[in-house]
Amino acid sequence: MADPNDADTIFKRFKEHSIAEFFKKNRQMLGYSGKVRSLTTIVHEYVTNSMDATEEAGILPEISVDVRELGEDKYSVAVTDNGPGIPKSIVGKAMATVLAGTKFHRYMQQRGQQGIGAASCTLFSLITTNKPIHVKAGTSRDSYECDISIDTRNNKPIITNAVDSEKSFKGFSVHGEFGDVKYEGGDHGIYEYLKRTALANPHVQIKLHEPDGNEILFPRSASSLPKRPKEIKPHPLGINASELLEFAQASQSRKISSFLIETFSRFTQNKVDEIKQAAHGIDLEKEPRHLKWEEAEQLVKVFKSLKWVSPELDSLSMIGEEGIAAAIKNILNPQFVSVSERKPRIFRGGVPFVVETGIAYGGGAGKKIGDAESGSILRFANKVPLLFDGSACAITDAVRGIDWKRYGIQKFDEEPVSVMVNVSSVYIPYSGVGKQAVSKEEEIIEEIKLSVQEAGRGIQRYISGVRNRNIQESKYKIIMRYISQLSGDLSELTGTERGRIEESLKELVDSKYRHLFADEGDGQGAADSRNGSKDSGASVTAN
Repeated sequence: MADPNDADTIFKRFKEHSIAEFFKKNRQMLGYSGKVRSLTTIVHEYVTNSMDATEEAGILPEISVDVRELGEDKYSVAVTDNGPGIPKSIVGKAMATVLAGTKFHRYMQQRGQQGIGAASCTLFSLITTNKPIHVKAGTSRDSYECDISIDTRNNKPIITNAVDSEKSFKGFSVHGEFGDVKYEGGDHGIYEYLKRTALANPHVQIKLHEPDGNEILFPRSASSLPKRPKEIKPHPLGINASELLEFAQASQSRKISSFLIETFSRFTQNKVDEIKQAAHGIDLEKEPRHLKWEEAEQLVKVFKSLKWVSPELDSLSMIGEEGIAAAIKNILNPQFVSVSERKPRIFRGGVPFVVETGIAYGGGAGKKIGDAESGSILRFANKVPLLFDGSACAITDAVRGIDWKRYGIQKFDEEPVSVMVNVSSVYIPYSGVGKQAVSKEEEIIEEIKLSVQEAGRGIQRYISGVRNRNIQESKYKIIMRYISQLSGDLSELTGTERGRIEESLKELVDSKYRHLFADEGDGQGAADSRNGSKDSGASVTAN
């Protein structure tokens, strides 16, 4: 009889599981935790895929989101776009194979990264309603419809009911039924998600059909597509020894020197010569596949000791200072906006990232809770709203870590201020596969702080100007209040006509406080703020 404690007996139960089977048992890791969050996550995954597909095809996105209530905690979601569609031969993998996609291996900015999003929706539909999703596609070659589900044991798609559809439809439409979900308003609902999507993507038009029949249109405010990101090579500064060896093993170059130039951006023959002098004992003429771990470590140290040209921005597509300012004015209508865009920095893996910030003050900025006002943090990654997991996010930590009193804001949680931060990168280091928080990496937090501080200096000058103006206006009113009495007293003492004295005193006071009225048509504090913006690198505007 076999010993139950024997290693051979114990490891008979050893079994390999598919990634789809793992996520089936751990759906919260994909963002499906909580009924409201789960429904918003579904819309998020489909909408980001639609925006990426249409933009890559050079098409101005038109996206329709239709949410209907089917029963208690059960809803249908349909998302349709005017994009290039998905070929019939690929649609199964795209919609029902976890970790399959066009994005993960490419050095260019895209909203999705891991090849999990759409497949996770198919998986969630399966485990909450036991129903497949239905897709309809119209490509340049064919038009078809089919149902798609997942074989979770093998992480493979199951396609049924495939038929050809009308040729007139161009784009892609996905429809699914989902349980354990709920539609609500508020800061974490679908309406808020789509509103913030429109805020960060002014070229996108989105129509929302709510469960109560209400239709909302978020019209595009820009008629041109943003700059299309291009694939780039990794930058040497972000590479570690393991990644360097991986690149070397895959290289077809005959020499390490040529491998470095061909594989990494900003690498020239001059840089190779500098490395030859600094990396003693490493033969750069040998084949890359013969590179050893110790040599890779030494090369990485040398990379960090050299001066490099900043990384290419061709791989990135930011909102831009003008876009942020215009979007904030349209959506929040604040009294004042200050915007900052930082220079690119390098993160792990040699990929660049850029932080851009917009701070809105007054007007519709901040949160309104009854009669009270509070500051709000609007988080974005690659122009995608991050509504959940705020406490786990680098953006929240950076904004909360600012000494706001230095910028004229006494208590962030009690003033009408909104801080919008967007991090753009080829690779966003999310804290989880649900992609709702940026990982708290030290260099990213520091870069966000610097960006917020730059924009904050514009806010500080505005608030200081407003407060100074209020003080001056108060003094002006007090002085004008006593002019009549002073004119009478002086008239009695000098014998001069009272009216003439009063007229002269008013002219004297008005000349001293003329600056209070000079810029009224230009917006309160606007002139001072624009002049001061040269020091901070931030652009500022006042309404």
